[in-house]
Amino acid sequence: MEKDITLRKLESNADMRLIQQLEREVWDMSPVPTHQTFTASKNGGILVGAFDGEKLVGYCYGFAGFQDGKTYLCSHMMGILPAYQSMGIGKRLKLEQRCIAKQMGYDLITWTFDPLESRNAHLNTSKLFGISRTYIEDCYGEMDDGLNRGLPTDRLQIEWWISSGRVERSWTPDIAKYVNPFAISRSPSGFPVLQLPEKDLPEAAEGIEVPVPQDFQAIKKQDPELALDWRMKIRSVFQSLFEAGFAVVGVRKAETGVHYYQFVSIDTIPLQPIERGDQQ
Repeated sequence: MEKDITLRKLESNADMRLIQQLEREVWDMSPVPTHQTFTASKNGGILVGAFDGEKLVGYCYGFAGFQDGKTYLCSHMMGILPAYQSMGIGKRLKLEQRCIAKQMGYDLITWTFDPLESRNAHLNTSKLFGISRTYIEDCYGEMDDGLNRGLPTDRLQIEWWISSGRVERSWTPDIAKYVNPFAISRSPSGFPVLQLPEKDLPEAAEGIEVPVPQDFQAIKKQDPELALDWRMKIRSVFQSLFEAGFAVVGVRKAETGVHYYQFVSIDTIPLQPIERGDQQ
């Protein structure tokens, strides 16, 4: 049965305590102190909650950031209870965050995520139209929560230019065929194994596809050595493509146990804000 999920801003101290309960369930980790989230909400931060009746079932949390003379929203955390995942709540939370952020005067929202979590990647790029051109090695150092234990915490940084042509017009590149120089073999347990090309990546290509596992968590649980192999190979490939001027713009889903990141030249992506009179 479809649930009636409502969204609203989280602003009170009672709201901050609800967030702590959800964090424990989603990540099995010590929650963010309420004084931190409450202070952020009063000083340029945005916290949005998804409710099933009175029950908080998902939220996103962002605080004000500042770098190189520019203010932006750093969207630090988003969590949804397992029973409510794959229901579109994550996308709704982000769109509400974007709406509030535009009203407050932001034009950029950033966040990080594990590049091997293809479901998150698809939401961030193919549904929300964020891009990524920054790979951060071992971003948070060693973490002991259920999702990150045992691997370097590498992250992609998403840039969500919320007033740009890319986002306002749902821009996607017009490329007939992406180059895929990679091969996939299978481990004894049936998991996909990435085979790197013998030659350098084709920098002259209009678009390049890079495979990642469809279910990285299953690989982590059953074959930690293979999980580390994926981590290190993807780190090398993504860094090489970013250095060559490519950026991630989407994820193509497939039925082969892998999905495919799509890269195009950063210069082809319309990231400038659209003027108010030029919305169509």
